[in-house]
Amino acid sequence: MQFTPTEVDGCWIVDLETIGDDRGFFARTFDRAEFEAHGIDPFIAQGNMSFNHKAGTLRGMHRQIEPHAEGKLVRCISGSIVDCCLDLREDSPTFGKNVMVELSAENRRALWIPPYCAHGYYTLTDNTEVTYQVSGPYAPQGEKGQRYDDPAFGLEWPGEVVVISQKDLNWPDWDGKAIR
Repeated sequence: MQFTPTEVDGCWIVDLETIGDDRGFFARTFDRAEFEAHGIDPFIAQGNMSFNHKAGTLRGMHRQIEPHAEGKLVRCISGSIVDCCLDLREDSPTFGKNVMVELSAENRRALWIPPYCAHGYYTLTDNTEVTYQVSGPYAPQGEKGQRYDDPAFGLEWPGEVVVISQKDLNWPDWDGKAIR
């Protein structure tokens, strides 16, 4: 695997290093020691998947607050998305910054979202499937979110949002307080 740092502290792009032959290729998608070497706690508590019917679907911006840390390794296994990590850790040197990365079945890229950062994605194609390896169990009492179009952050999604849940549409605008 190849780890590339992003503009958000602790957020990594994870690319596969493939070994190919006439059958196709083999690649390691997870290696505890390599994740630890990049400062990532490799513990996986849950594996999740989402399916999205339409291009222009937006999910996010979701995060968990203390004591419900939840880092995510996100990979698109069918179709393509633009994945977003928004740093809402007030003690972070990159607080308020975001990174958007295209993840697709074709590029087989993954994105590590550090705990306490907000996460969301926008589907670029119909019939998109996304998998998440998550470092902590989902805790409804620790769930928080921010609006995908909150002017405080200026997130630049690649197109019009045509499908979004009521919950995601109704997250509050940023109030200036980071609740870790």
